[in-house]
Amino acid sequence: MRKNMNWVVFSGLMLMGVPIAHATGGFSIDTGANYSSGTYGASTTTDIWSVPLTAAYQAGRWTFKLTVPYVSISGSGNVIPGIGLVMNGNPMGRGMGGQVTSSPGTTSTTSASTSASGLGDVVASAGYTLVSSADHSFTLDLTGKVKFGTADVNKGLGTGQNDYGLSLDTYKAMGKWTPFGGIGWVNYGSSPYIKLKNAMNANGGVDYRLENSDNVGVYYYYRQQIVAGGPTQSELTAYWNHKFSDKFRLQSYALGGMTNGSADYGIGASIKYTF
Repeated sequence: MRKNMNWVVFSGLMLMGVPIAHATGGFSIDTGANYSSGTYGASTTTDIWSVPLTAAYQAGRWTFKLTVPYVSISGSGNVIPGIGLVMNGNPMGRGMGGQVTSSPGTTSTTSASTSASGLGDVVASAGYTLVSSADHSFTLDLTGKVKFGTADVNKGLGTGQNDYGLSLDTYKAMGKWTPFGGIGWVNYGSSPYIKLKNAMNANGGVDYRLENSDNVGVYYYYRQQIVAGGPTQSELTAYWNHKFSDKFRLQSYALGGMTNGSADYGIGASIKYTF
């Protein structure tokens, strides 16, 4: 088996990694749709849709990925996809009404509810398998990722800044059960209008193989606060993974947030084809 991890902490758009059948290498594409809804501690509900397209290439111990998402958001201009609630001092930001604040980063968290859509933040990653057992039942992977600030900051689709991070992930297959987990650190880019803190994140869960073509599982995700005085991110996700063939698979999930740092709930599905 090999762990396939999309980084929620960067994009906020994709299902996090779950153990899947060991990949044999080569090129693959992955796309789907994700929806989440929550107040994030603001006075209005924010709904976010995303359609990410991911291209990946695996060669030996190396895995390279590039994700380009389309994002649509409706809600407070202080809620940023993948980040959560911030003090957005951008006077041209979504829902801010062009009002210049007394100083950057001091806007009230009650901005008007408005909608916007467009290109999200592009994410690139390079992962290396540090340790792998002969039967691939155990691996330890190190991954470096960059979230480029490509999303329109005035539309509130992103912060407009680059983020950089590292993660260490592992799993151990034991018959039909596969516990997995990981830790990570992200250097969040700040702007004059949005101030963010660097933060650690962690995840852990278990996968269960129903039969050769179906897996189900559950995992917990945690992220430290990235806004001074803000909430941590805490959420629980359940998923189902179905493999139609060695080349084609379907994955779906549902999540529930436990703090204001997360959406109240979310659902999504993706399809992956390996060439």
